[in-house]
Amino acid sequence: MTVSGDNSIQLVTFQLGKELYGINIMLVNSIVRPERIRHIPNAPHYVEGMYNLRGEIIPVISLHSRFMIEKLEVSEDDAILEGMIIVNVNRKKMGILVDNVKRVVPIPYDKIQPPPMNVAGIRSEYVYGVYRDDKSYLVILDVERIFSQNELQQLQHIGE
Repeated sequence: MTVSGDNSIQLVTFQLGKELYGINIMLVNSIVRPERIRHIPNAPHYVEGMYNLRGEIIPVISLHSRFMIEKLEVSEDDAILEGMIIVNVNRKKMGILVDNVKRVVPIPYDKIQPPPMNVAGIRSEYVYGVYRDDKSYLVILDVERIFSQNELQQLQHIGE
């Protein structure tokens, strides 16, 4: 996890189901609208399809399917916030579908707590830590550990 000079990390935050999550901004390539995702026959259940990102074909992952989280029901007005976060995982780009993208927030590194064994239905091995404030908590995902090496190899062949 990259720490900035002021001893905080910058997280891209997003909603997935009823919970708020964050990803280290250093792993985020861009945020785009999830348009024209092409289905891939016989792909793993969590692969939504493939997406043409400025000429580069990348796999699109549904964290809802990966972690068995129900999608957030949103109004048509809120559907505009739905997004796809393009991340770099082991030097490979992939899109991650989320219910809505929130904002970039700095989190003091010393305020991040180790994850409990199971947080928001996600095993702790996929979670870098949890940040709690007075009102709620933020689950910080470790996107580099969400997939096994075997799964990453499968994802690399998408679009080839």
